[in-house]
Amino acid sequence: MPSLDLMISFFIATSIFAYMPGPALLYTAAQTIACGPKAGWFAALGIHIGGYVHVIAAAVGLAVLFEAVPTLYLGLKLAGAGYLVWLGVTMFLANQEVSDTPTTPQSRSAARAFWQSVSVEVLNPKTAIFFVAFLPQFADPAASFPIWLQLLILGTLVNFMFSSADAVCVMLADRLSALLKTSGRANRLAQRLGGGILVALGTKLALEK
Repeated sequence: MPSLDLMISFFIATSIFAYMPGPALLYTAAQTIACGPKAGWFAALGIHIGGYVHVIAAAVGLAVLFEAVPTLYLGLKLAGAGYLVWLGVTMFLANQEVSDTPTTPQSRSAARAFWQSVSVEVLNPKTAIFFVAFLPQFADPAASFPIWLQLLILGTLVNFMFSSADAVCVMLADRLSALLKTSGRANRLAQRLGGGILVALGTKLALEK
């Protein structure tokens, strides 16, 4: 594995990237505000699981295809952005009933948030580009572990660090959501706020170069 000095630099850089406000944090906050903390936690878990697709892709070199074939990158980016907008519009227009007791729809919302989050993360080519550009900076060709294994280990550490930021985001968004969901009207506002965030996020990702 890399030297201690290199690993310290790795953890510092990873922490900065993880806690810098970005699409994953906004997405997790939107799910939490609109659908509750359970959906937020499952959304964070889905992003974490989806992140491993990019970690593995970086380890075996598949992510390099996005740089070699710009059309592939553009197509995946637009698909992911369109999916985010669709999720946001659906959330914005949904007529969710407020209930004080646990219900099956809440469980369905959490499961849906998980699978939607996996899809959103997998369809984000910028995550793939980040891993393939970031991880090799901290791999050591002279180490006893092969490069692909170093990238896999480093990518897993990055994924956990990013998930810790998502967890903090869920807790903060839950506090905000508790203030908003004091009435049926406020609950509706929270749902529309979450949907609006997803639409804005999808639009921003689609327009970015």
